[in-house]
Amino acid sequence: MINNNNTLTIALEKVDFLPANRVTDDTSILTLKNLVMEPLCRWQDGRLEPALLNSWWHCEDGQHWLFEIRPDARFHDGEACRAAHILAFIEGILDSRDTFGMPWAYARYFADVEFSAASEYVLQMRSPQPFADVLEIFSEFYICRSNAQGQPILGTGPYRVERFEAGQTVQLSAVADEVTPAHLTLLVSPEAEERYALLRDGHVQVATHLERCHDALDFDPRWHWRRRLNTLSVMQYLNCSEGLFSHPMARLAANHAVDAQAIVDDVFHGLGQASSTVVSPWHTGYQQAALSPLAYSRDRARRLLDRVGGGADIVLRTPLYMPEKALEVTERVLHSLQQVGIRGRIEVQPDRPEYAREIGRRQMGDVAIFDSSPHSTFRVLNDKISSQVRGSWWQGFDDPGLEPLIAEANRSLDADARQQAYGRCLARLNRNPPWLYLFHPQVVCASVPGLHFLGLGAKGDLLINR
Repeated sequence: MINNNNTLTIALEKVDFLPANRVTDDTSILTLKNLVMEPLCRWQDGRLEPALLNSWWHCEDGQHWLFEIRPDARFHDGEACRAAHILAFIEGILDSRDTFGMPWAYARYFADVEFSAASEYVLQMRSPQPFADVLEIFSEFYICRSNAQGQPILGTGPYRVERFEAGQTVQLSAVADEVTPAHLTLLVSPEAEERYALLRDGHVQVATHLERCHDALDFDPRWHWRRRLNTLSVMQYLNCSEGLFSHPMARLAANHAVDAQAIVDDVFHGLGQASSTVVSPWHTGYQQAALSPLAYSRDRARRLLDRVGGGADIVLRTPLYMPEKALEVTERVLHSLQQVGIRGRIEVQPDRPEYAREIGRRQMGDVAIFDSSPHSTFRVLNDKISSQVRGSWWQGFDDPGLEPLIAEANRSLDADARQQAYGRCLARLNRNPPWLYLFHPQVVCASVPGLHFLGLGAKGDLLINR
């Protein structure tokens, strides 16, 4: 049901347009980006598809790539999108910092890569090594320009911005006549309970991210409910450099000691799925790995700990949010570890940006809750796992047998071979976990009935006309 002037009103947690050279995993902002802008490639539910880049070609060794821009791609002020716009975006992103003031890893990925314009509408990339994962990285790059007021809102997507009040609302109109609905109003409503109330009271037709309601949802049959497992991994870093969890058997013991699905069921009302490796079921290689979560078994955890000298005193670090209910989850983990003989205390860092910076500086205690958001298996392994790279979020994990598997996956240009190669990496990480694997949340959206054009992406973003 859309109102008489063909306008759909949606309640989101946030409404904002970040600087053009800012990448984000915030699902509310991704929802808005997908409407107004286009990524270079579209990643959806584990598949890569053309978007702003209409097609691509690479030479046999994977070191030379050409990317063709969609011929009719125009910004909302009428200017054609050209290779120069993409080059400017890439140059900006390589020199930018993330939400927490830390350098993006993109500069590391592209350190030896040369981008240029092969023609006005063709982007060229040369790399000394095969770089098949560039397409997944490109799926995070949304191209836009700033308007005369300096707002980064000129995209090439299906909707143009008509009015924007930062942190409050944005009004969009469809670029093409055949797009339905013709108009969208996105309202900011920071609390999930408030978003649901706006739907119930008839002020909006769609309420997003209702999984964040404190109490269990009623799933009232008056509304159409959509649920998707998210690519996000809620996990706890284990300090692999020193202390108890520098021993692989202790890390394995921690995974057997914690009933992750029980945490999902009790703390998140069943809206999630226990993890089995460093990425979600949507990631490249997961299906090929054919994994199950490590079995909950206190007896096995105790036997493993006995082999490394028994329990120890540990520090568990946590912020108050990001991930949701971080302290409550950490308390549950500590209780579980105590049941197998590990003593510990919790240290809370209320400043979330500083917490991220501390983790980046390896100031993590013995256990530190975090979330892993990239939908790229390459990025997770590069940033967090590989001891060859020692990326931004690496916490001392070193498995010499894993590194050749990662290198093989990175070099695999054939899609099937790459999936199999990444699957071997993920299977090894199931057997030798660097983290305490917890869960992947489920995203929940409710709407009035009849909105068949709405969908939820695996990244948790609301999709329209996809």
